[in-house]
Amino acid sequence: MEANLEQLVVALNISSLSTDILQQITLLLQSKTEEVLPSFISQEYQSLFTLEHKVWQLLGEDSREWFNDSNYSEFFQTLGSFNKNMIFNQDNIKDEIIISLLMPDTIDQINSIFKQIEQSIDDNDPVITFASLWFDNLSFSIHEYPQLGHSPIIIQMNQYVTGHCILSEQFKFYLGQLRQSPLLQSLFTAKQLFYMRTCPFSLHVYFHSNPSSFDYTPDQILQNIGNDYLQIIQIQSYTIELWSTELLSCMTQLIGFMRAFLWWNGEMGTKFKILLSTEKILCEYIQAMIHITDYEAQCGRIMSQWINNETILLDSVMIFLMHIAQTQNINWFFRSINQLPDILLKIAESSINNEICLCAYGILTEILTDEDLKKLKFPDNIRVYFFEMFEKAWQNPEKRTAELNKILLFIDMCDKYPIVYDIIWALSFNQDIQQQLRSNSAFMSKLTHLAKESKNDQMKKNIHGILWNLELNREIGSTIVIKDEEIFDIMISYSHEEKVLCKQIYDELINCGYRIWIDFNQMHGNVMDAMAQAIERSHTIIICMSEQYRKSNYCRAEAQYAFRQQRKIVPVILQKHYKPDGWLSFLIGSLLYIDFNKYEFPEAMVKLFNELKVEDMSKINVVPVRPKEDIAAIPPSLSVSSPKRSVSPIYSQNILEWTQTQVHNWLLEHNLVQMSRILTNCDGRSLIYLNKYIKYCPIQQILNLFQEESHRRINESISLIELSCFQSLMDQQKRLIQSIDVNTEQNGSLISCSIHNETRATRM
Repeated sequence: MEANLEQLVVALNISSLSTDILQQITLLLQSKTEEVLPSFISQEYQSLFTLEHKVWQLLGEDSREWFNDSNYSEFFQTLGSFNKNMIFNQDNIKDEIIISLLMPDTIDQINSIFKQIEQSIDDNDPVITFASLWFDNLSFSIHEYPQLGHSPIIIQMNQYVTGHCILSEQFKFYLGQLRQSPLLQSLFTAKQLFYMRTCPFSLHVYFHSNPSSFDYTPDQILQNIGNDYLQIIQIQSYTIELWSTELLSCMTQLIGFMRAFLWWNGEMGTKFKILLSTEKILCEYIQAMIHITDYEAQCGRIMSQWINNETILLDSVMIFLMHIAQTQNINWFFRSINQLPDILLKIAESSINNEICLCAYGILTEILTDEDLKKLKFPDNIRVYFFEMFEKAWQNPEKRTAELNKILLFIDMCDKYPIVYDIIWALSFNQDIQQQLRSNSAFMSKLTHLAKESKNDQMKKNIHGILWNLELNREIGSTIVIKDEEIFDIMISYSHEEKVLCKQIYDELINCGYRIWIDFNQMHGNVMDAMAQAIERSHTIIICMSEQYRKSNYCRAEAQYAFRQQRKIVPVILQKHYKPDGWLSFLIGSLLYIDFNKYEFPEAMVKLFNELKVEDMSKINVVPVRPKEDIAAIPPSLSVSSPKRSVSPIYSQNILEWTQTQVHNWLLEHNLVQMSRILTNCDGRSLIYLNKYIKYCPIQQILNLFQEESHRRINESISLIELSCFQSLMDQQKRLIQSIDVNTEQNGSLISCSIHNETRATRM
C-alpha cells in the first residue's frame, strides 16, 4: 500500500530527519508522473506546502552531516525534479499554487543560505549543490511567472546576489578561469557553478521580469565584468563543440544575464555602449553569437519549453541578435554574412520552440530586403502563434472568439496601448488594410475625434498619419495658394537618427544661398499638414536614406507625397553600407544617389551640388517666411534659411585660367545642368579641347562618344539641345578661343583617334 504523504510529513522530524521516512517520500514523489501530477498536488497541497518550506529552512541551517548521506542527496534531487516538473505543468496547475509552494517564507531564509555558502571551506559542499538546485528552480518560476520578480523577497535576494556575488573578487576570479582554453573539468566545483551559473541565472530572470528599481548602476556592473565577459565569449564561442555540460550551463546564464540586463527597463543605449563600445567590438560579438547558433548538435536538443540549457542559450542568443538588428545601424554587417539567412531559416523551420522560431523570423525581417522577404514562407503554426501572443497579452481566455479579425484585434487594443496606433499606421500603407479601416465607421469616428482632442502628442501624430493614408489614396494636387516669397529651393527629408550629418549638409547648402526647409526639432500638432505644405512649397526634395528612414512611417508618408507631387527627388545615403530596399527602393527607382559614406564629406557635397538644379540666387527676392497662423505644426524651432544675396561670379577673360568650379558654375548659370554633370572635373583648358573635338570630328562620331560618356557618368542620354547650346556659348567665346595657342592644323581623323583612345582608356 502506498504511503500517505500527509502521514509521512507529520512523522518527519526536522531535527532527526529519519532516513526511512525520507526514502518513502522520495519513492512517492518519483512515482508521480506528469499525467497524475496536477491531481496529486491538489490532493496533497497542504502536506507539500509544509515539506517545501521545511526544506528552505533546512538549507539555511548548519546541517552538512545530513547532506553527505546518499539518502538525503537522493531526496533533494527527487524533490528538485518534482518541483521543476510542477513549474512546467502550469497549464494544469493554478499559478498561485505553484508560487506558494516554491517561494520561501522570508528573506531571512535566503540570507541564511547565502551565509552557509560564504562560510563553506569546501568548494564541493553538498549544501551549495542543493542550494543551487533550489535557487535555479526559483529562477525558472520567475521566468514563467514574471510577477514574482516584483516580490520584496526576490528584489532583496537579487540585490544581495549583485553586491556579494557579481561584484565580488570571487566572481572576477571565476571569470578569469573561464577565459582559459581548454578548460579543465576540475574547475567546475559546486561553488564555481553557484557563482557562474546560479547567480547570473537569478539576475537573468530578474531583469527579464522588468523590475522597477535596482540599486547598482550599469557602470558598476559592466566595468567590473564587461571586458572579462567579452573575452570569454570570443574564446569559448568558437569551441562550442567541446563544451562540457558545466561550461554550457555557465555560458548559457552569462549570456542570458547580459542580454536581459542590457535591455532591462526598455533602455539599452548607455549600457550597450559601455559593453560594446566600438563597431569593431560589436561586429565581433555578433559573429560569436552567430557561431553559437550554427552549432547543429545544440539545435537538436531544443525543447518546446524554456526548460534546458540548450533552449535557454539559443533563446538568449536569438533575442540578443534581434535586439541588435532592431536598435543598431549594423544590418550591413548581418547582410555581409552570406550564410546567416540559411542558418536562421534552418532554426526557424526545425525548431519546436515557438519563441525561438519567431525570433529567427524576426531577425530575417530586419536583415533581408523586401524582395527576399516576399520569398519567405511562414509556417501556419508561427502565424497562429504570433496572433495568439497578441491575444493572450490583450484578452482573457473568456473573451476569445472563434475567429479573430486581425486588424480588429489591433483596433481593440488601441485604447489601452496607444503605441498600437503606430502599428496601424504602418499597416495602413496597404490598400487592403485601408479598406478594412474605412469600413469600420466607429473606429473612423474615434480617429477623427482623437485627432482633435487627444493630449498625447505621439498618439496624435500616429492618428494624423493613419488619416492621411486613408485620405491620400489618389493623386493629390496642391491645395494651397503659394506666394513667391514662400517658395523653398530644397526640403530635406530625414530621420532624426541622422540629424548630425543632415545639419552639416544643411549648413553647406545655406552657405551657397539656397532656401532650405528642414525640421530640426520634431514637430508637434498636425505634422502631416505641415509636411504637405513644406513639400508643396519646395522645388527639390533631398531624401536622406537610412535603415531608420525606411522604417519610419512619417518618412515614408513624406517621401511618397513628394513623389505624388512630382517634385525633383535627390536621394542621398547617410548610413554606412545601407542599400535602399522595400518601398524606398521602389520610390527612388533608377535615380542615382550620393553615398556620403563612400566619399569624404566635401567630395560628397560637390556631387550633391551637381545633382541640384541651381537657380540664379541673385534674382530671388528674399522675404522672411512665416507659417499661416492656423497651422500650428511649424514651430519657431523649425529651421527655414534665408539666402545670402549672391553676386554672379566674375570670370577671367582667359578660359585657360578657369578652375573646375568656375567651369561648373559657368555651365549652371547658362542652365546647362546636364553638361555640368557630364563635365565634372573639367577645367578651362578641357573646355577648349572639347570645343575643338566637336568642331573637327565627324558629327556622328562625336554624338556617339558623348552618348557613351553620358551613360557612363550620369546614366542619362545626352540632350542634343544642351549640347547645341554649349557649342553656341563656346562660339561666343571665339575671340578668347582664338587667343589660345592650340594647334588646329591636326586633321580630323587624328583628333578622332585621340579622343576615341582616351575614352577607351577611361572605361578600362
